[in-house]
Amino acid sequence: MTLPIATPWLFSQPNQDPRAATGAALRWGVIATGRIASLVSRDLALLSDAELYAVSSRQQAAADAFASEFAFSRAYGDDNGQQGYQRLLADDAVDVVYVATPHAQHHQMVLAALNAGKHVLCEKAFTINAREAAELIAVARDKNLFLMEAVWSRFLPSMQRAFEIARSGELGTVQWVTADLGFPAPYSPTARLWAVKDGGGALLDLTVYPLLWALGTLGFPQAVSATGALNDDGVDTQNALTLEYHHGAQAQLTSSLLAYGPRAATVAGSLGYLQSLGSINNPKQLVVGIGREPLRTEHFDVAGLGYTYELREVTRCIQQGLTESPVMPLEDSLNTMRLFDGVRAQLGVTYPNDAR
Repeated sequence: MTLPIATPWLFSQPNQDPRAATGAALRWGVIATGRIASLVSRDLALLSDAELYAVSSRQQAAADAFASEFAFSRAYGDDNGQQGYQRLLADDAVDVVYVATPHAQHHQMVLAALNAGKHVLCEKAFTINAREAAELIAVARDKNLFLMEAVWSRFLPSMQRAFEIARSGELGTVQWVTADLGFPAPYSPTARLWAVKDGGGALLDLTVYPLLWALGTLGFPQAVSATGALNDDGVDTQNALTLEYHHGAQAQLTSSLLAYGPRAATVAGSLGYLQSLGSINNPKQLVVGIGREPLRTEHFDVAGLGYTYELREVTRCIQQGLTESPVMPLEDSLNTMRLFDGVRAQLGVTYPNDAR
């Protein structure tokens, strides 16, 4: 069994508060002003060695409003033929950029940031396809810049504890994993979740979280089979993946934009099982059952909204001169995009970026 997800540096320290400084302050730039940018900025403000310096949007008014809400020093909108993100990247004071645009724009924004000499944290899904991911990784390595996909759940205490329990042997040999994430998203062809041009659909937006439970307990699979449903726009409304491993283990993962599910994960082994309570991307409790023994429940709290742990890792890595995180290595992002490319081929999902 491979266990590719490392334990964050923070959890080996006496002080495990992600808000505590680990070095000189970094000046952050945020590209886009949507919901995820708001959530992450709220937690970024909690880090004592992070300065909320600049934000960009296509509309100057949107950038100004975001900057006012979160106390950014600079706000850049489109002006005189130059786009807001280009103006932000031209600001020499920006140390690191968080890209929070829709998936289909990640490659363009990250490439521009790297070429401007900025370190980058890019929201998941990392790119639309593996070709785009490979190009960004090559540029980051060539320029010796930090680059990471923002899979925040990897860094949470509850997720790391789940991986630790599976790794410890307490459950015996892990034989199967199930995980689901779904909710009914109101349809609009222009909404990010549904827009083909933005990389919409359940796979790129949701499946990274069910997949994380398989990767953290079984590793990357040897084979993947996928079924799903597409709407008239060619966007996957829901999907079901079966991951197969050489030693016979399996994982069943479900993602949906049509229906609510329990948002739960189960890791089943030869000696016992583990279940998550609370949404699988930020579980608040883990229930462990070993044989016929009484169930054990472990409880977890997070600092801020939970993005603080991911942001601490990015900040620490940059402060220490690292160009990637051992917890979220670039090879994992590339292998995930390769897996998603294979799933999309089975489902029949294509995006405009695929033709570039």
